[in-house]
Amino acid sequence: MTEYLKNYMKYVQQRLDACGDKEEIEEILSEHKDKIAFMQHERIVHFLVTMMFALILSIFMGIVIFTDNPAMLLLVTIILVLLGFYIKHYYFLENTVQKMYRVYDDILSKRRVIVSGKRDGAE
Repeated sequence: MTEYLKNYMKYVQQRLDACGDKEEIEEILSEHKDKIAFMQHERIVHFLVTMMFALILSIFMGIVIFTDNPAMLLLVTIILVLLGFYIKHYYFLENTVQKMYRVYDDILSKRRVIVSGKRDGAE
């Protein structure tokens, strides 16, 4: 998912930089809105999974505190490592979706320029 998002962000920026007509900017805008919706869904799913791992970690840490089971300590360590990776990935998703919002604003700005430029040229 990380590589997919990085490639998509480069792709949409290149298309936006090269775009010059109204139909193409509308196509870019529509596609980008769809990608934002997909990534928002992905972000919510990863948030829920991250919170589930945090809850599980808390439960198992409570078990470790009240018992003397070394196997539970190993399990807590594994869950802690997994939680670290989930937090890292969620952080990436959150920041990328915010970048997608800024690109969306750039697309809208370029659309306004294109539309006003076409109107000025037609008069």
